[in-house]
Amino acid sequence: MNTYPSNASKAAQQWVRPLVQNLHGYIPGEQPKIAGLVKLNTNENPYPPSPKVLKAVQTATNDRLRLYPNPSADSLRAALAKLHHCQPENIIVGNGSDELLALAVRAFVEPQITTDSSAQPVRRGSIEAKTQDRSTVQAFFPSYSLYPVLTEIHGARFNSVPLGPDFSLPSPAQLKSRKRSKPDAGSWNFNAALSLVTTPNAPTGRAFPTSDLAALCQAQNGVVILDEAYVDFAQENALNLALQLPNTLVARTFSKAYCLCSLRVGYLVGHPVLIDAFHRIRDSYNVNGLGQVAAVATLQDLPYYRAQFKKVIQTRERISRELSLLGFRVFPSQTNFLLVHPPGLPAQSWLEALRQRKILVRWFKQPEISPYLRISIGSDAEMDQLMKAVKQILKTPPPRPT
Repeated sequence: MNTYPSNASKAAQQWVRPLVQNLHGYIPGEQPKIAGLVKLNTNENPYPPSPKVLKAVQTATNDRLRLYPNPSADSLRAALAKLHHCQPENIIVGNGSDELLALAVRAFVEPQITTDSSAQPVRRGSIEAKTQDRSTVQAFFPSYSLYPVLTEIHGARFNSVPLGPDFSLPSPAQLKSRKRSKPDAGSWNFNAALSLVTTPNAPTGRAFPTSDLAALCQAQNGVVILDEAYVDFAQENALNLALQLPNTLVARTFSKAYCLCSLRVGYLVGHPVLIDAFHRIRDSYNVNGLGQVAAVATLQDLPYYRAQFKKVIQTRERISRELSLLGFRVFPSQTNFLLVHPPGLPAQSWLEALRQRKILVRWFKQPEISPYLRISIGSDAEMDQLMKAVKQILKTPPPRPT
């Protein structure tokens, strides 16, 4: 029973840092518990894990649960090193790639100099100019909306720079030209402490050529993380850049393609000096034991998953064609989702109309991408249900929102 005094909330709030009180946290995709729901909003693999992975996890669910896991995921790092033709020292495993992104901000970025608890930067001419780059995290927009949240939590500065009009990756020359023409309007900072590049991009699905990514990384005087959460559905990857350029890390996850969302396993590949920085600040047992077992078993059955990737890609291309024929503008994708501009009604109206038919997709409020829907690729049966619902809505569209 709640027995707090009437003024408890006000009293408790005084102990929370002002920075945290004013923070707008990350908003994940909905996870509703509705029978018969076709869930196409969080980019999960629609197919189950390998039977060998399930067996490995079941076998590990024994007396070992009372013991701590391997603190640095040595077996998994060795298996990943073999896969990527590098050394275990080039790899750190995390509680999902999200944990590693948060650690990167802590490892490479200084909080802004402040005068008090309001977390506003001190403006002292040369001192601020000298420290500002070390306090800057940047990313292109649109991209993963967790990036600015991690930056704000750390008390650093976030620099958001738009992609090209067609969501393409600007070249270093184009970014420098923008900076000259509009020096204070979201220009790219080549001296930022940390730059985060989602490739293939989310939520657009667009892939960036490795040669373009290499040019950007080489031009950058700071750490660059290439966030390859969706790379298993793409035609190329940039992992070799992490083994060639000392300022470049590549982030991967076992969630999107490898069906381990619940177990939260991700990893980074890069120069041993950068990787060592993560080991110095990570939690003592940051990856659970069952996650380590499942990830190792996954790497032992890669043909099973590669067959799944092929199915997802085939379904993605089919749905792209079918939606295009119905009047949708469908952006090219090398991920397991599509970004689409629906015909007729606003995207938010489409979101609600599909929800009424027990189909859940993703809509974003930000003005730059609010005209679009992001649709995860489900099984063929799920996507057939989507197409049936789309055709129904086109025949009898709901009223526009007032």
